[in-house]
Amino acid sequence: MSTSAAPEPVPLAGARRLRSDRARLVADAVRRQILRGDYDVLPDERVLSEEFGVSRNTMREGLDLLRCEGIVERRQGVGTVVTARKYAHGLDRLLGLAETLNEHGTITNEVRSAGRVSPPKVVAQRLGIDGRDDGVVYIERLRRLNGLPLSLDLTYLPMDVGGPLLDEDLVNRDIFCLIEETTGRGLGTAELSLEAVNADPHTAAVLDAPRGAALLLLERLTHFDDGRPVDLEFVRFRGDRLTMSARVSRS
Repeated sequence: MSTSAAPEPVPLAGARRLRSDRARLVADAVRRQILRGDYDVLPDERVLSEEFGVSRNTMREGLDLLRCEGIVERRQGVGTVVTARKYAHGLDRLLGLAETLNEHGTITNEVRSAGRVSPPKVVAQRLGIDGRDDGVVYIERLRRLNGLPLSLDLTYLPMDVGGPLLDEDLVNRDIFCLIEETTGRGLGTAELSLEAVNADPHTAAVLDAPRGAALLLLERLTHFDDGRPVDLEFVRFRGDRLTMSARVSRS
C-alpha cells in the first residue's frame, strides 16, 4: 500500500508574491470602480476584504498601490478617500478633446504657440507636403480639464488648412471642429498610436507633473473624408488623470 508524501510547504517568499499578485488584482478592480464614479469614500478595509474574498492584509496592500498612484489617500476620521479621478478618453470615434470629455467638465486651452514654421522632414512626409519650403502651421496648446492641466498638444497642419485657423478661437474651440467649419469639408479617418513615455523637464513643468512621471503619448494623423492627411498631432496626456477606452469588434 503506497502513501503519498505530504505537500511541500510554500516558501515564505512565494507566499508574499502570491499576496502581491492578489493585491494587484484588487487594486485593478477598485481602480475601475473609482473610474466609474462608484466611490468618493471607499468602504472600510473589512468590508472590501469580504467583498473581494481576500485577507485584510491583502486588501491593505492593494489600497497602498492606489495610494502610491495618487488615486486615494487615508484621512484621519474619514477613511480612504478618492483624491484624483481618471477620465475615460474614447478611442473608437474621431473626436476632439472637448467633444470627448464634455460630460466631465470644462476644457480650456492656453495657446502657447501658433504660427507658420518649417516642418521637420518626417512631418512634411506624413502630411504629404512636397518640400519643407511649403511650411506648415504649428499650434501648441496646454489643455486643462476643470482648471487642472491634462495635456500638451502639438499640432501640425498644411498651410491652406491651418492658416485660416490662426484667426479663429483656438482658446475655446477644438481644432477638429474649426477645420470642418473653415474648410466646409468633413474629417474622415485617423491613424493613431499610443505609448507610455516619461515626462521631460519642460513637459513636466508645463503639465505640473513630477519630472519623469509617466505620460500617455498619442500620435494621431487625421485625414479628410477623401483621404488627404490634414492634421498631425503629438499629444502628451497626464497618465494619472486619463485612461484610454474603446469598444472594438473581432470581425
